[in-house]
Parts: sequence; structure tokens; C-alpha cells
Amino acid sequence: MKDVIAEALQNALTRCQDNGSLPADLQAKIMVDHARDKQHGDFATNLAMTIAKAAKQKPRDLAELIVANLPASEVIDKVEIAGPGFINFYIKADAQSSIIEKILAEQDKFGLAEIGKGKKIQVEFVSANPTGPLHVGHGRGAAYGAAVANLLKAIGYDVHCEYYVNDAGRQMNILAASVWLRYLELCSEDFPFPVNGYKGDYVLDVAAALHRENGDKMYHAWAEISKDLPQDEPEGDKEIYIDAIIDRMKALLHPDQYNLVFDIGLNYILDDIRDDLEHFGVVYDEWFSERSLTNSGDVTLALERLQKSGHCYEKEGAIWFKSSDFGDEKDRVLVRDNGQTTYFASDIAYHMNKLERGYDRVIDVWGADHHGYVPRVKAALQALGDDPNKLDVLLVQFAVLYRGGQKMQMSTRSGQFVTLRHLRKEVGSDAARFFYVMRKCEQHLDFDLDLAMSQSNENPMYYIQYAHARVCSVFAQLADKGFKFDQTHGLAHLDQLTESHENDLITRLTRYPEVINKAGQQHEPHQLVHYLRDLANEFHTYYNAHQFIVDDKDIRDARLCLITATRHVIANGLKLLGVSAPEKM
Repeated sequence: MKDVIAEALQNALTRCQDNGSLPADLQAKIMVDHARDKQHGDFATNLAMTIAKAAKQKPRDLAELIVANLPASEVIDKVEIAGPGFINFYIKADAQSSIIEKILAEQDKFGLAEIGKGKKIQVEFVSANPTGPLHVGHGRGAAYGAAVANLLKAIGYDVHCEYYVNDAGRQMNILAASVWLRYLELCSEDFPFPVNGYKGDYVLDVAAALHRENGDKMYHAWAEISKDLPQDEPEGDKEIYIDAIIDRMKALLHPDQYNLVFDIGLNYILDDIRDDLEHFGVVYDEWFSERSLTNSGDVTLALERLQKSGHCYEKEGAIWFKSSDFGDEKDRVLVRDNGQTTYFASDIAYHMNKLERGYDRVIDVWGADHHGYVPRVKAALQALGDDPNKLDVLLVQFAVLYRGGQKMQMSTRSGQFVTLRHLRKEVGSDAARFFYVMRKCEQHLDFDLDLAMSQSNENPMYYIQYAHARVCSVFAQLADKGFKFDQTHGLAHLDQLTESHENDLITRLTRYPEVINKAGQQHEPHQLVHYLRDLANEFHTYYNAHQFIVDDKDIRDARLCLITATRHVIANGLKLLGVSAPEKM
């Protein structure tokens, strides 16, 4: 409806320019908003005030001129001028109720648009290091990234969802060393486990699988391993110690054996992550390997391009990127003095690879603690000659769990953390997906476990799902009372929907496509959450005030058409959020 009014306003401006009452070169940005007060109509625009200066006329005089040149409309009932020059539009009742027919005809397609038609977007999210199970912090990125991707698809974009697997680098080597040391314990070796090793139970599971499949083939005595090693904490440095353990492991094991330990840890945890996300309703089009960037030569190519462009220099045996030339706080190392490339080098190559795949835009969903990483990645893209504006980085704040009003603690390395799998089992995937996207991604999220599991109106997800189930219960009662729903008859008698609660519900339904458009363009699933809560509130208020199954067939079928349309919109919106729409609760 906003588009219809905007088109009418544009036609009025064109008429005014054609007849000379407005300058021919006048540029106007037409904004139409829902009226805050129903007494002031259904929609309003401040167009006259925004162009008054350019038109060199008083805003109210301009408003009168625009209204006088509005074309005849089948949907606009009347137009009024208010205050200094606001133009208020009142929509005909039958035009408002026509949304019901549209929803019933389109059903699960209602709200979809083609704004992004022909444009390719890649959304990369979660991408946690495969060094342990996903925790609740990763869960928020998963729920948010998936919802953003769904919303972009809903408005016509060709969306490719991707998980970047960090299957190279120091953290993976620490995981391999941790698995091997636990394996040695199963071979009856007794020694202090490194402070900086991964200590979660999942490491024990991987080590057990390694031992079952290989026996003592990779056994070495601790005395041999620990000879001349530097000290661990508290006497020594835990970072230096774990690196020495990794070096010793590589020296003692055959390369094939080391790779076997490395891969069993990687594959075990990656399979667990994939399974966890799939049960969370998050499925990717591609799992992209960091190691593939080295194997394909992309890392080397990226480094060569940066060097040829003059944005690198050598210092103390290392190769540095001049990121400070692009606004970064300092330059960054690309190749260490030992010849090993950094994670940053791989990340540059990865983003170069993304853009070379032909995406119009790439969206990265990162944890908020990576905010300082954004300018250096964009700087690298600019230095490569790519367009850094094609990269959007959406930062997600950490989610903090509360139970009984008490904050829960978690830590990945120690293994003392709440996993996403545990959260799913406790509150369910629906509640987790919903609560994760209730706030803007850049806002801190306090996740109240007690509220998420409660079956009350205070639980917004329950409140919305209950509205859907209530509609379904009405139709179950309909059959029990010996009535049948005639949709065609109901659509022919929508003029019977004259109650204020019906008008409010219909008005809310008309806003759904606009909400999907805005939430998708702005990457803000929480807008859809708020809309669904408002829609559920309109329905519950209507449900409590009126009977749907009445003897009058005209009113009965018209009301059943209205609540069926409501059910479709609730189901459509929940689906975009990755939440189910139950028929019974």
C-alpha cells in the first residue's frame, strides 16, 4: 500500500512539473510512513516539507498543490492536510481487506519480493575453529547468520551460505598435540597435561578413537618426549611450552602419523560441528577449507599481488603489509621470519577468492571481538585492487546465559563451557533460534533460560507460536460443531469485517511485506521478531474479544479467512527465523 501511495505522489509531482507549478529539475525523495494515530489516517508523508525549500513555496501551500494533483485512486478513500504540511491518507476498507485474498492466494509465497533479483550474495557465518564443540556464543552467530540469509533469499537475492573451516595453523596443531598426549595416557603414560592444551572431554573421545584404530603404533615414552623441554606454567611460559611439545611430536612421529592424528581430530570435531548445526536447522552450501587456499596457490597469489602493488616490505626476516597506509593502527605480518604465512595472509587470500567467484556482495558474520580486524581486511582488498565496499562485516555480540538470575560461566580451552548442543537439548532449537535474534546483533544478549523454557505470555516465542496453534484449534472446533469453512464465500463477504479488532489485525497483515523488505535490506532479523509479536498480540486480542464460529455464515467464513491469513503470515515469518509453527501446544 505504501508503494501505491508513493506512486500516486510521484504522479502528482510530475503533473505539477508538467504544468509549471513546480520546477522541472526538482528532485524529491518520497517517504510514506504508517500513521502513528488512526485518527490521522492510515498513512502519512512529509513530502511537502522536504521539498519546500527547493520549490521556494510554503509547505502547506505545497501540500495543497500536491493533493490537488493526485490522480484518482481505487484504494485511497480520502486525503487530508494536517499541521505545517503533512499529507494524511485514509485507505478504503475493501482495499485494506484485499490483503486477505492476496495472502490466501500466495500462502507461503506471501511477502516474497524480487528486490535482489539477479544479484549474488555470499553469507559466511560461524566459521569457528574446529578445535572443539560449538558453544553458546557460536550459536548466536549461527542463528543470526542463517536468519539474515533467509531474509535476503526472501527478497530475491541469490544467496550462498558458507562455513570457512580454519583447518590450518597453530590452534589445530595444539589440538593435534592434545589428542596425542591423551592417546599416550591411554598407553599408560603418566605426565602433567600442558596448561595450554585442549582439556575438554571431546579430546578424550578423539584420543580413544585414535587408540582403538592404531593401538600403540604412535607410542613414545614421556621421558623421551619431555627431554630438554622448556618449563610449563607456573614456572615457565605456557605458549613456548606447547609449541615445544608440537615440535617434539613432529620430530618423533612420521609425517604420515602426525597427519593421521591431525586429521582424526579435525574430522571428528568438524563432523560434530556439522551435525550440531544441522540439528539447529543451519545448513551450508559449502564448507570451504583454509588449507585449500595454500594448495590452490591462492595465498601465494595474494602475496604476490600485494608485493607487486608496493604495499609490502621486509623487516627482520618477515614480510609485512602496510595496513597503516589504509587507516589501520599498525602494519601486519603476512609471512613470519620462519617462512610460515600468518592467519591474516590466509584471510586475505580467502576474501580475494570470494570476490573472484563473482559475488556482488560478501557478508561476514564475526564475533564482536574481531572489530579491529575489519579495517585491515578491507585495507588488504583495496591494496589488491578489489572493491572493499563489496564486503560487509556484521559483528555479533556474545550471548550470556542466565539461569535463576545467575550468570553462567564458560571457557573453551578448559572445556568448562556450555555447548550449543547442550543448549538445544535444554531449551529446544526453536527457543534458541528465536531468542538469539531477539536483539540487534551488535547488542549484548542476556539469554534467560528460564524464560525460554516457560509456557507463558512473557515468553515471546511461545506467545507467537500459540497464536498459530490457536488458529488451528479454531478449525478443529469447526468440524466438531458441524460447520465447514467455505473460503470463496468468506472472501466474498470480507465487508463483514467491520470490528476495530479486525481492522487492526488487517492493517498489521498489510505491513508484513514491508517488514521483510526492511529486515532483509538492513540485516536485522529482530525487526521480524518484533513484528510477529505485534501480530500475535493483535490476534490474541481479537480472539479474546470475538467468537469466530458463529451461526451467521457470512461473518463466520469472513472471520475464518482473516485468521487463516494470520496463520499463514505467522508461519512464514517463523520459518524465516528458523522456528517451527506448531498446530498444537
